[in-house]
Amino acid sequence: MIIVIGGGPAGRLGAMHLAQAGREVRLVEQRKIGGQCLHDRCMTICALNDVARLIEQTRIQKDLGILDCVPTISYPMIWRRMREVQERLSSVLDAETREAGVEIVYGAESRLEGGRVFIDDEEVRAEAVLAATGSRAAIPDIPGTDLPGVYTYQTLPAMSDLPRRMAVIGGGVVAAEFAYIFNAFGVEVEVIARHGLLKDLDPRMRSAALRDLAGVGIREQTTVASIEGGGRVRSIILANGEEVEAGAVLLATGLVPRSESLQGLLKRPDGAVIVDQRMQTSVENVYAAGDVIGPPYLTPVARREGLVAAENILGHEAVMDYRCIPQAISLRYDLAFASTDGDDGSLTLSAPAPSGSGSFWDVATGWTGLARIQVDPESGRLVGAAAAVPGASSLFSYLAHLMKQGITVADFADIIEVHPSTDGIYWLARYAGDILQQKKR
Repeated sequence: MIIVIGGGPAGRLGAMHLAQAGREVRLVEQRKIGGQCLHDRCMTICALNDVARLIEQTRIQKDLGILDCVPTISYPMIWRRMREVQERLSSVLDAETREAGVEIVYGAESRLEGGRVFIDDEEVRAEAVLAATGSRAAIPDIPGTDLPGVYTYQTLPAMSDLPRRMAVIGGGVVAAEFAYIFNAFGVEVEVIARHGLLKDLDPRMRSAALRDLAGVGIREQTTVASIEGGGRVRSIILANGEEVEAGAVLLATGLVPRSESLQGLLKRPDGAVIVDQRMQTSVENVYAAGDVIGPPYLTPVARREGLVAAENILGHEAVMDYRCIPQAISLRYDLAFASTDGDDGSLTLSAPAPSGSGSFWDVATGWTGLARIQVDPESGRLVGAAAAVPGASSLFSYLAHLMKQGITVADFADIIEVHPSTDGIYWLARYAGDILQQKKR
């Protein structure tokens, strides 16, 4: 018997892979299968962002005289309908997992004590364990975070309706995505970032993101001293003494691994379980994957880690490769990017993206997105790419894989592209290929 603890992307994919290989697998999940990706984070962002983009598009078309009004939204109904869809998706995942041969146990508490496994305090013999217990929202050490009206991405469904003003504390992707969503919904949003908002993004991509966040107030290099209120949150006090009014506060201050139930394993100070490239922990036959081992906290990475762990449990040597992982941010457009190692001294080209589905009417506003590439001038290899356009996230799943395989800009010369398309990467790659060819001549 192999025990998998956690039914999110890492645990579920690992469990299915093991069961399909003929092993007896029991997956223990406290809540619902699908993990935070389905129930709290990725799909929630997708659902809310779809509505936000629709509202933004109708505003543009109303300004152009095409539509006569911008629709109002029912915030409670968004959550109600979204939960119905998530429940349906969870049912599909449940059926898919069981059909693969996995036994699923819901509502039970699992824990590890070294190599010993307990399910609801009953010890269960296991030849191997895959721990995929995920993460939770990090709560900053700020007075007032326990006030009614203060939320994380996990508790946001408790917000019954839209506030007039909202403060988002944080400077990462989640802070930017929720700030865009609620601003599109008509809320006055103020982002308060201790350092910078999306500070690690390429400067051009960051500029593209800030265009999408044009209606959001952004305070950078700003520290929150406290969150104030009586029966519920009223305002935020900054370190300089300034008071910022807020009817709701969203804490978007990162994630921490959920590893309290995993004892006897080596961990980092933040609780992340330490693993090697094979996903093996410090305890023999105990593996870990997904958010519980720490950053980058990305669903596709968690899935791959779960599969690598499963392969090694089966006795097949496999290692996790973290090179050239594509990432995306969902704002008005998708912002997607990927890079390989060794891009110093690269040829960098950028250009406005062509208009297409999702951006045609934005021509009137003077902005249809951005494409950017980095090329190794000696080999012609594409070593970095970024795009801020509708649909960029789908494009980069394939582009990052090709970059890892060593694709060169010369390989783009014979591509016949889909048209119309908002993808400007191939045009830049062709142009870069011409430049390098001319230099060789």
